[in-house]
Amino acid sequence: MVNPPTHRARKRFGQNFLHDPGIIQRIVQAIDPQPDDNLIEIGPGQGAITTELLPLIGRMHAVELDRDLVTPLAEHCASLGELQIHNTDALKFDFAQLAEAERPLRVVGNLPYNISTPLLFHLLDQADQIRDMHFMLQKEVVDRMAAKPGSKTYGRLTVMLQARAEVTSLFNIGPGAFNPPPKVESAFVRLLPLKPPPYQIDDWDHFSRLVNQAFSQRRKTLRNSLGKLLTAEAITAAGIDPGNRAEQLSVAEFVNLANQASI
Repeated sequence: MVNPPTHRARKRFGQNFLHDPGIIQRIVQAIDPQPDDNLIEIGPGQGAITTELLPLIGRMHAVELDRDLVTPLAEHCASLGELQIHNTDALKFDFAQLAEAERPLRVVGNLPYNISTPLLFHLLDQADQIRDMHFMLQKEVVDRMAAKPGSKTYGRLTVMLQARAEVTSLFNIGPGAFNPPPKVESAFVRLLPLKPPPYQIDDWDHFSRLVNQAFSQRRKTLRNSLGKLLTAEAITAAGIDPGNRAEQLSVAEFVNLANQASI
C-alpha cells in the first residue's frame, strides 16, 4: 500500500479519508476490478482506494471537487497507471460521457454524507450507461437503501432506488477506518442498475410525487395520506387495500398505484 500525501480533511467537503488496509482490501475484493474495466471513482481523496485499483486496471477516471487534492493525487498515482482526474462537482458531472458501447461504467467512491442521496439519484438518471456502483455511505443510509417492506427503515429512498436498481449491503465499516473518524458508522453497498427495468412506470414524476406523499405521513393509511392524489376506489382498483400504510407496500405495488394515478 502506497503512503498517501498529507492533506487536512475539509469539513465543507465532507471529507473523511479511508486509511484502514484491511477495509481497503475488502473493498477492492468486492469491486473485483478487471483490466478492461471502465472505472470511475468519486471522491478519491488521498488515493487510498485509487492506488489499489489503478495498477489492476491500468487506467481509470476520478472526480474530485477539492482542487488542492488534484495535483498530489496525480503525482501519487503517476507510476501506477493512467489516471484522468476531473476537478468538478460530481452532482453536476455527466458520467454518461465516459461510457463506451462495450465498456459501460463501473462507479466507486466514498460519498460525502451531505450529498449522498442526490448523487445516487443523479447517477441512476444515467443508469443506462452504468454496469454497477460500489459506495461507502453512512450505515443508516445503506440500511434504508436495502430495506424490505414492513421494516422501520423502509421508506421513500428505498422505493425510489429499488425501482431502478438491485441494492445489496455488503459489510459495515467502523469510524476508526477513517481519518478523521466520522461520528457515524459506515457501510459498503453495491447497486446494480436493473436492465431492462422490471417495472413499467408510465410517468416518473407521478411516481416520485406519490411515493414522497405516501411516506411524508407514514403513520396514516393510504386512504388518508394519498387522498389528494387517489381516491380509495382508485387505490382498490390498483389491487391495494386503502387501509394499508406506505411501509407495507412493495415497489411493484407503488408502481401500480402511480400508474393508476396517471390514468
